[in-house]
Amino acid sequence: MSQVEGTGSDESDDAVFKALANLTRRRILDLLRTQPRTTGEVCEAFSDLDRTTVLQHIRVLEGADLVTGRKEGRTRLLALAPLPIKRIHDRWIGEYTRAAVGLLAQLDEDSP
Repeated sequence: MSQVEGTGSDESDDAVFKALANLTRRRILDLLRTQPRTTGEVCEAFSDLDRTTVLQHIRVLEGADLVTGRKEGRTRLLALAPLPIKRIHDRWIGEYTRAAVGLLAQLDEDSP
């Protein structure tokens, strides 16, 4: 399957979809959407999970380039990286929305 110009690779899109397929990872993104957080703060927000599990989810998000991390002293600050989500929106959601709106408009025109 060919890739649409300027949208990233199929592999990077697959990594984003895989990351977004998990509820915990989506909740982590929701948390980071409001402001960057330390790794410890993210782990505390998910007290129902052990730290290792939360860190594994963070690694998947980083692997999909949805989250960036940088060291600040002894802590690691995590931030949302919105470009992969925008790329998915532009390539998939936006295109399918336009197609659906076009079909609905055509149905409306065809109805008596």
